[in-house]
Amino acid sequence: MEFWAFIIFLLVLLVGLQIFFYFIPVPLWLNAWAAGVPVELGYLIGMRFRKVSPQDIILPLIMASQAGLKLTPKELENHYLSGGHVVNVVSALIAADKARIPLDFQKAKAIDLAGRDVLEAVKMSVNPKVIQTQKIEAVAQDGIQVIATCLVTVRANIDKLVGGAGEETVLARVGEGVVTAIGKSENFREVLKNPDDLTQAVLDRGLDAGTAFEILSVDIADIDVGANIGARLQVDQANADKQIAQAKAEQRRAEAIARQHEMRAAVEESRAKVVQAEAEVPEALAEALEAGRFSVFDYYKMENVIADTRMREAIARSGDPDRLVHAG
Repeated sequence: MEFWAFIIFLLVLLVGLQIFFYFIPVPLWLNAWAAGVPVELGYLIGMRFRKVSPQDIILPLIMASQAGLKLTPKELENHYLSGGHVVNVVSALIAADKARIPLDFQKAKAIDLAGRDVLEAVKMSVNPKVIQTQKIEAVAQDGIQVIATCLVTVRANIDKLVGGAGEETVLARVGEGVVTAIGKSENFREVLKNPDDLTQAVLDRGLDAGTAFEILSVDIADIDVGANIGARLQVDQANADKQIAQAKAEQRRAEAIARQHEMRAAVEESRAKVVQAEAEVPEALAEALEAGRFSVFDYYKMENVIADTRMREAIARSGDPDRLVHAG
């Protein structure tokens, strides 16, 4: 029984010590004092109640103190409570101080809270970064396509990290500048012969304005000749013109066929009227003979005129003018 009581006592003691050192971080307090960063023990206890991890504040504070930077626990705690990355900011301040880059805590805190990696930005200020564009396709004035890939060397601009455009904007502007420069070239041979003129034309446009970077150089990594876009466009235009001409010809053909059908219908209608009129002639002749307005002699005379007229029409269709004169 005494053995189990002793075990329970030890467990309670260990749990109690753990709770004690959790709310009263004595080892961390001793480390701070040993590093020359005096922090009151009550301030560390208050951090626990403010839901702030003392290690995330005191350890970066010790780092800053060892690097010769003057920061206070209150400044770091406020940045921590604002959602900032305390260790990242302190590391950036130390790197900037060693590289003699002007950067204070307020600016570093603003950059960090803006969502930028302030430590990466400081590193890019010391060691410029090289970013590569995708394949940029452009067409020279002779219609030949040129495909280029560029390497853009950039350095972070600390003063414009807050509110400045990112890498995507820089790459887009470089691509636009390359397309414009190639488009101004008379032919693709000029581009292949003088690629430096192409990169210089891009740099002269001031593409880093309003961005978080400073463009140091633009270099052609690869350049190649693509398709003959001008010839392809001409072929496409010729095919389009051909299709338009065919459509217009088909339209004219359809209109001609429609007119032909209309004329045939008109002829058929005329023939029907003629047949109807011819059918009424015997009846009209009979009435005229009966009434005495038309004699038999007049009828034979009319038949002779009709026969003569038909003969003349037949001779005219045969193309014999002598027979026509003789018939007359």
